[in-house]
Amino acid sequence: MALNYIWIALFAIGFLVGVIKMIMGDFDALPEMMDSTFEASKNGFEMCLGLTGTLALWMGIMKIGEDSGLVKGLAKLLSPVLTRLFPEVPKGHPALGSIFMNISANLLGLDNAATPMGLKAMQELQSINKQKDTASNAMIMFLTINTSGLTIIPISIMAYRAKAGAVDPTDVFIPLLLTTLFSTFVGLIICSIYQRINLLNKYIIGLFAVVGGLVAALFIGMMYMDEGQVETFSRVLTSVILLSVIIIFIFSGVFKKINVYNSFIQGAKGGFGVAIKIIPYVIAILVAVGVFRASGGLLMLQHGVESLVEAMGFDSEFVGALPVALLKPLSGPGARGMMLDIFAHSGPDSFLGHLASVLQGCTDTTFYILAVYFGSVGIKKYRYSVICGLTADIAGMIAAVFIAYFFFG
Repeated sequence: MALNYIWIALFAIGFLVGVIKMIMGDFDALPEMMDSTFEASKNGFEMCLGLTGTLALWMGIMKIGEDSGLVKGLAKLLSPVLTRLFPEVPKGHPALGSIFMNISANLLGLDNAATPMGLKAMQELQSINKQKDTASNAMIMFLTINTSGLTIIPISIMAYRAKAGAVDPTDVFIPLLLTTLFSTFVGLIICSIYQRINLLNKYIIGLFAVVGGLVAALFIGMMYMDEGQVETFSRVLTSVILLSVIIIFIFSGVFKKINVYNSFIQGAKGGFGVAIKIIPYVIAILVAVGVFRASGGLLMLQHGVESLVEAMGFDSEFVGALPVALLKPLSGPGARGMMLDIFAHSGPDSFLGHLASVLQGCTDTTFYILAVYFGSVGIKKYRYSVICGLTADIAGMIAAVFIAYFFFG
């Protein structure tokens, strides 16, 4: 229901601003808004079409892992943690393995692999959902973790900074890690309060300690690399991880003597179906964002916040990066475009350039993820998922501003 109101509000505010601008003599306002709907529809369809191949590949690989028992084995390995975060999911259920694979891919910044694995996890969770049109607690916890944007290696952001000519593209590594950990932590707390889950147990604390140790080791290693070495290291590490996953899954099937090829084909067919099913949901959210942005509503909101901050006597420099924060929950490409625009006008090594980078990576595209993931399994009642996702977003964005001032201000 919350997403419904937000979707209507984006259209209503955009249309109102467009009409006001036309009355004031800007006769291009409404045509530009109309053009944005066609452009957003086209981009949404092309995005889903482009995702079809990736979905088919990774859902085919996941199917091999299921048939070979590898996914079930991974779920059993992480069951002490996952069963406490997802108490409704039976121990050893394939959903836990898919959740583990998705979270792992997100931690490593492997977006192309994370989305198909996440959609597979949603299918598994839907199979044990008693109310097929309503989000279960397990689904909401899973999406809260996803929307909080927990990432250890922000490969794409460092790559964009390098292309923009940043002196040290990796100098946002620690700030990004701190903000994404903060947003995830807040999201987990809010979701756990709703679901009455106790996070203070040795397994969850131990997992955070292990992740923290790996992050520290990775950062120490990257400190001694120059810009070119970091970029090469990130690219090679990504390739090694993805190829290793594919090879391990395939050979697990060979070891268990299953028909690997047939398993892949069956999984890939499901990937094609999911890609087609999510098209309406993707187009719906992208068109609403496009109208709001083209109308000038986003720019007016930015100026309003800037005036308010200055009236309160605070430094308003951070407001220049506000469009990234406002668009991030709605549109990943939109927020990325704003970040690149800030790089072009202020430079990647400016305060705004650093803040835009941190805001881009502090959370994920909440409404896009909710629309796509829930849409893929026919969920219509989101319950408190929007509240959990937006709370994590807001916490991450506030933390991003303070951390950016601390490191780069």
